[in-house]
Amino acid sequence: MGRVIVLDEITANQIAAGEVVERPASVVKELVENALDAGAATVSLEIKNGGIASIRITDDGEGFYEDDVLLAFERYATSKLRSADDINKILTLGFRGEALPSVASVSRVRVTTRRRDAEFGKTVEIHGGQLVRDERVGCPAGTTIVVSELFYNVPARYKFLKKDAAEAAQISELVGRLAIGRPDVSFSLRSQNTQLLYTPGTGSLADAVFAVFGKEILDGLVPVSGGQPPYALSGYLGLPEIARGNRNLQLFYVNGRFIRNRVLHQAVEEAYQTHLLKKKHPVTILNITMDTGLLDVNAHPTKTEVRFVNEGELFRAVYHAITATLRGGGADVGGDAEAAGKSGMETAELSSVKAAGKSGTAELSGMERAAQPDAGDAGADVDAAARCGVRQDG
Repeated sequence: MGRVIVLDEITANQIAAGEVVERPASVVKELVENALDAGAATVSLEIKNGGIASIRITDDGEGFYEDDVLLAFERYATSKLRSADDINKILTLGFRGEALPSVASVSRVRVTTRRRDAEFGKTVEIHGGQLVRDERVGCPAGTTIVVSELFYNVPARYKFLKKDAAEAAQISELVGRLAIGRPDVSFSLRSQNTQLLYTPGTGSLADAVFAVFGKEILDGLVPVSGGQPPYALSGYLGLPEIARGNRNLQLFYVNGRFIRNRVLHQAVEEAYQTHLLKKKHPVTILNITMDTGLLDVNAHPTKTEVRFVNEGELFRAVYHAITATLRGGGADVGGDAEAAGKSGMETAELSSVKAAGKSGTAELSGMERAAQPDAGDAGADVDAAARCGVRQDG
C-alpha cells in the first residue's frame, strides 16, 4: 500500500495559515486589506490582549453578497481574479483567496455583513475550520469580522506568540503604515478600550503623517515628486535633523501597496549619502505608480515583497527624484552632515517647498530636474546603482 495521501481540507488550511498567519498583525493585515478592497471609507479596529484574545474589524465597505459569504471561506475563492492573466493586472491589495480560510482554520471567526441594497444581512461563524452558524440577521451595511482565540487549536503556533504589549505594538505599527498609504480612509485602532491610533481620512498625506507620527516628523519633511517614465513618484523626504537610527520610517508604496524592497532602500540611502552622519537613516515616504506589467506582486504569500522587471531603471528614477528634491529644498549641505544637523537647514527656499507640499498652492522648485537629469547626474546615478549592486538590465 502506498504512503502518499491527499490531506484533508482543515489540515491543508492550517498549513497554508503557517505562511499567511504568523501572528495577530498578520490577521489584521489580511482583513484590513480586504476592507480597503471593498471600498471602505472608515475602518475601525478593536483588539484585546494584543489581538490574541480578540480582533474586531468593522468597515463601511460594500459588504458581501449573501451567496458569497460561505464561499469566501473556501480556499482560493476570490472575487478579484478570473484567470491567470489577471495576475499581471492586479490593482487590489488581496487576490490569492487564502486569507479567510487560513484565519478561520486557526481561530474562531464570526462575519456579519450586509450590502447597502440588501434587506437583510448574514452572519457566519466558523471555529477551527468548522461551520457552526449560518443565518440571516439585521445589521448595518458593511462588514464586521471578529477573530478570537487565535491559534487555540494549534498550540505549537500559540507558544511562539510574544507578550500582549509586543503584539499590540506590531498591530499599531502595521495600521499606521496602512493609514499612510490610504490617507483618504479614516482608521481607528483601540486596545483594551484605549485609543492607540486615529486618522481623519481627509485625503491629505500630511494629515495622515501628523496623525501617525506626530508634529515633529511632519515639520521635518519636504515634498518629493517627479520620477522618470514609466515611474511616477510622490510623497515626503525627511530632513537630516529627523534622521533615525534604523529604517523603520522608510515607507514605500507601489500602486497603493506597502512593500519592502532592497533596491528602494539602497536608492534612498545612496541619494542621502552626503547629507547624513554615519549610521543615520532618512525618513522617507514614497508612493510609486507604475504599470502593473512592470512588477510581480505574487512573489510571496504576504504580498509585501514584490519583484520588479527592471530594478536598475527603478533605482535611477528614485535616486534622481530624491537628489533633485534635496537640492531644490535647500537640504544640500555640501557633504557637511554635521553642520547640517546643527543648522537645521531652515532656509527660505526650504520653507516655500514645504508649504507647496502641504498647502498645494506653491510651485516646487527643482522638481523638473528629477524628470530631466543633467549629464553629470546621469553618470552619478549609474555609478550609485553599480556601487549598490543593483541589476542594470531588465
